[in-house]
Amino acid sequence: MQPQRDLRGLRLLLLSWFLLLFEVARAGRLVVSCPAACLCASNILSCSKQQLPNVPHTLPSYTALLDLSHNNLSRLRAEWTPTRLPHLHSLLLSHNHLNFISSEAFSPVPNLRYLDLSSNQLRTLDESLFSGLQVLEVLLLYNNHIMAVDRSAFEDVVQLQKLYLSQNHISRFPVELCGLPKLTLLDLSSNRLKTLPLSNLQKLPAWFKNGLYLHNNPLHCNCELYQLFSHWQYRQLSSVVDFQEDLYCMSSKELHNVFNLNCSEYKERAWEAHLGETLTIHCDTKQQGMTKVWVTPSNERVLDVVVNSTVTVFENGSLQIKGVQVEDGGVYTCYAMGEAFNETLSVELKVYNFTLHGHHETLNTAYTTLVGCILSVVLVLIYLYLTPCRCWCRGVEKPSSHQGDSLSSSMLSTTPNHDPMAGGDKDDGFDRRVAFLEPGGPGQGQNGKLKPGNTLPVPEATGKGQRRMSDPESVSSVFSDTPIVV
Repeated sequence: MQPQRDLRGLRLLLLSWFLLLFEVARAGRLVVSCPAACLCASNILSCSKQQLPNVPHTLPSYTALLDLSHNNLSRLRAEWTPTRLPHLHSLLLSHNHLNFISSEAFSPVPNLRYLDLSSNQLRTLDESLFSGLQVLEVLLLYNNHIMAVDRSAFEDVVQLQKLYLSQNHISRFPVELCGLPKLTLLDLSSNRLKTLPLSNLQKLPAWFKNGLYLHNNPLHCNCELYQLFSHWQYRQLSSVVDFQEDLYCMSSKELHNVFNLNCSEYKERAWEAHLGETLTIHCDTKQQGMTKVWVTPSNERVLDVVVNSTVTVFENGSLQIKGVQVEDGGVYTCYAMGEAFNETLSVELKVYNFTLHGHHETLNTAYTTLVGCILSVVLVLIYLYLTPCRCWCRGVEKPSSHQGDSLSSSMLSTTPNHDPMAGGDKDDGFDRRVAFLEPGGPGQGQNGKLKPGNTLPVPEATGKGQRRMSDPESVSSVFSDTPIVV
């Protein structure tokens, strides 16, 4: 009996331990479901304004939006969250004291699409800092102390669409950002940019320049800068039109509005050409005797002598292009400099990839083909609807093999079937007769009708006797398609 009691006690002990572990596990799940310092709503965790010095370690794996803004976070290490957050798409870390971010800090959140790091104390964006965020779309870094952006900091961030870097201390324009394929907004306003890569900016597509904000920077004043922003203003790009009054440049330690520079008015024209043509573009100016300089789309100066076999500048400042090719297209700029003022003329050349003569030949061939198709359709319609019917051209009908029984009337006779002089062998009623149409012939009355009576008219043709009475039981059809029954 003693061994059985010991076995029973062991079972009770194991059951007690099992129940205890179950309660602990359930209590642990309650803690993981929502940290004590956060407000949770489904998969949204709001831990904002809690004066948190560190990120809560018990974050549920199903978290989709995590708000840690307005806290006292200073460093974001690689182990800031012990659990992987595969569903997290928005991370808010603004208004903290972040001054360090590990290069592996975003490894636990590979599906992050929205990241807000604004209003912190970041000074540099190190190498490959955001390279692990391959689906990131919006990144906010404004109002920091960023002075340098590593050329590979945004490597492999191919889905990035909007990048806000305003209100920092950036002094170099990050040209590498222009290579991001889906970037449509780059805010570099209110920084310390002094020069811009003008040749690179001119080659950017219009949709990229429309979202490139460069206002409130101490740019160096020159006519090339004036020409760049004047061109954007002419194209009504939002980055210039919306912040026209905030586009400044620095000259003699004084700020000047870019559009108030002594570069005089800016003119812009459009020119179209075809392959092989010779063009002469005039640089018209208000003042005579001005020095004129032409710059090609590749930002190369055209000298007064022949640069190559195609581009030449005349003494009056006109630009001539011989044998135009597709690669000659682009924006040609004429800078006219004088004692009183300067002028800038921008000509956008568009070259069609065909010769003018060949283009007309193509049009003539297409026109001839179209006319031929229309004519063919007309002939088919004429053949279908205007071809004479065979019955109109039918000759004289052959005489019927049963001449005695043929009818020559289209009129039904309603006379009695019996002879009025005869006896009453038959019923005294009327008999219905069926007559079939036959082209005009002997014995036909006026308008093809027969005179009413007891007997049918006798044809006048010689050699024919009087027609017999039509037997009501036998009706002859002569060249008729439709019987008429009364």
